[in-house]
Amino acid sequence: MDTQGTVNKVNRHEPLGLTDGQVIDMYRYMLLARKYDERSLLLQRAGKINFHVSGIGQEAAQVAAAFALDRENDYFLPYYRDYAFVLSVGMTTRELLLSVFAKAEDPNSGGRQMPGHFGSKRLRIVTGSSPVTTQVPHAVGFALAAKMQKKKFVSFVTFGEGSSNQGDFHEACNFAGVNKLPVIIMCENNQYAISIPAHRQLGGKVSDRALGYGFPGVRVDGNDPLEVYRVVKEARERAVAGEGPTLIEAMMYRLSPHSTSDNDLAYRTKEEVEENWKKDGVAHFREYLMELGLWSEEQERDLAAQYNLELKEAIEYADNAPFPKPEDTLRHVYSESEGGV
Repeated sequence: MDTQGTVNKVNRHEPLGLTDGQVIDMYRYMLLARKYDERSLLLQRAGKINFHVSGIGQEAAQVAAAFALDRENDYFLPYYRDYAFVLSVGMTTRELLLSVFAKAEDPNSGGRQMPGHFGSKRLRIVTGSSPVTTQVPHAVGFALAAKMQKKKFVSFVTFGEGSSNQGDFHEACNFAGVNKLPVIIMCENNQYAISIPAHRQLGGKVSDRALGYGFPGVRVDGNDPLEVYRVVKEARERAVAGEGPTLIEAMMYRLSPHSTSDNDLAYRTKEEVEENWKKDGVAHFREYLMELGLWSEEQERDLAAQYNLELKEAIEYADNAPFPKPEDTLRHVYSESEGGV
C-alpha cells in the first residue's frame, strides 16, 4: 500500500522472466494442492483413509521451486509434505489418492508405502524412505552422476528444518561441497519439527550451515513464490555452470497439525496459528494476481468447482480400485530380470 492507501500494482514477475500465463499456472497448482490437502484431511476424519500428513502453508514455495527447475530433465527428491511440488512436476490427484488409499495401481509404491512417499520414474521423482533426511545424500548421489556423465541436469531435494540436525544432512552437504556437485538443497523451515519449535532445535539459521561446507546458503521468504522462484532459478544456473550446490532455507509456517495423529494445540496456541494464517502464501499470491487484473473472483469460483469435481472423481476411482495382491508383496524388491528372484 502507498501513503494514500491505494494498491501499488507493481508487476514483479516479468523482471524474473515469468509470463502472465506462467504465474496464473503457478497459482492454479497452489490452489489444487490446497484443495487436495483439505479433502484428504476430510477423508481421514471420515474414516476413509488411515493417515494424512498435511502441507498446508507450504504450497507457495513448493510450486515456485518446481517452476524454476527444468521439469523435463532435472531429478527430484521431495519430502513427505510436497504435494504442491509433485503436482507441479506432473503427478495427478488420482495418482496421489491411489497412494493414500493404498491401492495396487499406486505409481509411487504399489500401495505399500505410507502416504507422502512420492515416486515416479516417468517424472524423475525419486522415492524416499521413512527415516527423515535419507533423501539428501541420495540427491547428492544423483548430482555426482550428472557430473561424472557430464550431463546438464541438477538434483533438487527438500526436507524440514528438524532434518537439518541429522547426520545424513551434514555428510551430504560436505560431499556436495567438496565435489562442487549440481544439487539444490532446500529446507522448508515450517517452524516446527513435529512438536518442537525451531528456537529449541536450531542454534542459528539453517542456511548459515552451508558456509562450513564451502557453498552459498540463502534464506528466503517461503510465503513469497516470486522470491523463491528467483533464488531457486539462480541456484540452478550456478549448478549447471559447474559452480556447485546451494542451500536454500525457505521460511514458512505449518498451518495444520504435523499429521492427523497430532494435536497441535498441545504445543502451540490457537492465536499463533491464526496470526500466521494472515501470511498464507496462497492467499497473498491470489491477491497479487487480482491487483494486476490477472485473476478474478469468478475465475476463483470456477477453478475451485473444477478442482472439487476432479477430486470427487479421483476419490471415487481410488476408493474402488483393487488392493495389492498378497503375492505382490516382494514385487520390485528383487530383480525381475532373467535369473533374478
